[in-house]
Amino acid sequence: MFLLEHALMPKGLGAPQMRYAIVTETYPPEVNGVALTVQSLEHGLRARGHEVQVVRPRQNDGGIELRENELLVRGMGLPRYPGLKFGLPAPRTLAKLWSEWTPDAIYIATEGPLGWSALRAARKLGIPVATGFHTRFDEYMRDYGLPWLQNTALRWMRRFHNGADATLVPTRELAGFLQDTGFHKVVCLARAVDAQHFSPAKRDARLRAQWGANDDDVVAIYVGRIAAEKNLSLAVRAFRELQKQQPRAKFVWVGDGPMREQLATENPDFIFCGIQRGEVLARHFASGDLFLFPSHSETFGNVTLEAMASGVPTVAFDYGAAREHLINGAHGAAVRNDAEFIGAAVRIASDATARRTMGTAAHDAMQVLRPEQVAADFDALLTQLANERNRHVLAAAA
Repeated sequence: MFLLEHALMPKGLGAPQMRYAIVTETYPPEVNGVALTVQSLEHGLRARGHEVQVVRPRQNDGGIELRENELLVRGMGLPRYPGLKFGLPAPRTLAKLWSEWTPDAIYIATEGPLGWSALRAARKLGIPVATGFHTRFDEYMRDYGLPWLQNTALRWMRRFHNGADATLVPTRELAGFLQDTGFHKVVCLARAVDAQHFSPAKRDARLRAQWGANDDDVVAIYVGRIAAEKNLSLAVRAFRELQKQQPRAKFVWVGDGPMREQLATENPDFIFCGIQRGEVLARHFASGDLFLFPSHSETFGNVTLEAMASGVPTVAFDYGAAREHLINGAHGAAVRNDAEFIGAAVRIASDATARRTMGTAAHDAMQVLRPEQVAADFDALLTQLANERNRHVLAAAA
């Protein structure tokens, strides 16, 4: 496992501009961890002076379209996820594009049909490729009632990622798991959070009033996809237990997904705010008192960092972002099982002083996770891949 840690290399006046291509099946205005992470990486590379082209599915009807800094390809709707698309294969289009505008390196963020065709085109042209391991599709099989397909999904992902020159993961824990299951060339690239954007200063009394909460009421909050793979029944159970001690407590849900209608029907007292972005999302985060994140299937969980930066104590399982950054008892609770999750939610909800102390400590801890550092590390990795390719070309020609 190769760890990229503090490889900050600012571009000087004489540093060459690089050409990078990023291929992704999801991109804002779609709201999910992959889309937002990819956009942050793209913006970070541009800020460092590089030329970046994004290849992604069109988010409306239409065919292939080449725009400045973007290639939009055909896509199809993702079952059970209205508004999300996956990209259809485009190997010839990509091969032609990259023959005329040759990237120094390519980052493929997703393992869908578009990602597979990008990997084939890059290999044909001899362009170095890094892939991103963002989603545990093997665990999704279990969450959607198909546990017998878990090993098949893992083999499919392993084949894809082992075709690349590096596979990027956000935590040492995930890197170790992938290496133990036959993934090669695993690279740990940290994640970051904008602690100026997500901040306790964004707490909004008027927004809380809209939820029917005063200063002393406990507001539990969940932010993310409202879907089966997020283990949301546990969050509901935890809230109902803490509500026994805090009868005026509210549960606010930010996001959308296939389970929203069912949850709303079964829990008419829950407050559903839909998908929120930008400044409004930051105000929603900061206006909560306790972030409940019951997912078992995250590769990381960006929302954990966003909640912590917002000064909101967090209860999450002890893996991914929580394993890397959440100190149990200081920033909230990193738990190992359902009983601990429920117990921590009840305990923290019942102690206003502890919540304030934890929230302040969590916010302070996020100050060192700078997006600029992640962009620098990402740039260093892609530059390294490009340099290795150039050395091999020169050696072959010698």
